[in-house]
Parts: sequence; C-alpha cells; structure tokens
Amino acid sequence: MTAQHAVRASNVRLKRAYEPHAPEDGMRILIDRLWPRGVSKEEAKLDVWLKEIAPSAALRTWFDHEPDRWAEFRRRYRDELKHTPLVHELRDQARNRRITLVYSAKDEAHNDAVVLRNVLLARPGPQRRTS
Repeated sequence: MTAQHAVRASNVRLKRAYEPHAPEDGMRILIDRLWPRGVSKEEAKLDVWLKEIAPSAALRTWFDHEPDRWAEFRRRYRDELKHTPLVHELRDQARNRRITLVYSAKDEAHNDAVVLRNVLLARPGPQRRTS
C-alpha cells in the first residue's frame, strides 16, 4: 500500500454534537441514525448526515451504551460496516481533507464514532481488479 492510500489520523476527528462547531473541524458529518436531542440544524453546522453508516437499530438497542458489551459491539459494528460503500467514500474524503465524525453519545470512549474512526484509519483490504 502506498502512502497516498493511507488516512492520516489527524484527518479524522471525533466530536460530540453538543460541542460548538470550529473552523478546524473541516467537513462535519453526523453519523448517528437519530438526530441529537436539543440540537438545532443551525447549531450543528453539519455538512452531511450519514444515518446509513450508523449501527443498525438492533445493534444499537442491544449495546445500550453498556461498557461491558463494548468488545462485542465493536466486532458486530465492524461486520456491519463491511457491507456499506460509505466507508470507502468517507475514507476517500479523509485522505484529502479533515473530517469530523459528529455523534451524540455521552460516553466518549465507547461509541460508534470511535469504531468508525478506527475502521477509516485501518489499511483497506486489497481491491479486486476487473479486466
């Protein structure tokens, strides 16, 4: 893999939806399936809302932000992410500019944005060539 395919860690930031927008956020992407309570669209200052990249409703309900389920949640969510082309699109965005994954969870260490960031920063698998 060449360096041009890598995503720099500094290009993928995480931020709670309740924190104020900042110019250094770059492209702000809400990655929650549900809109954050009490946050107006004006306050959020989002560029994109990608609800389709959020964990499935069943997985979100099962996890229920229980830290003892964190390891299994990460595994299951990564499996879900394997089936969406949005991961490749976000990775392409992050190669060229800073993106901020905006989320509403209170727990800053155990949430879907942490998993998604790690997936984006991981080396992508080999791509199939068609001839």
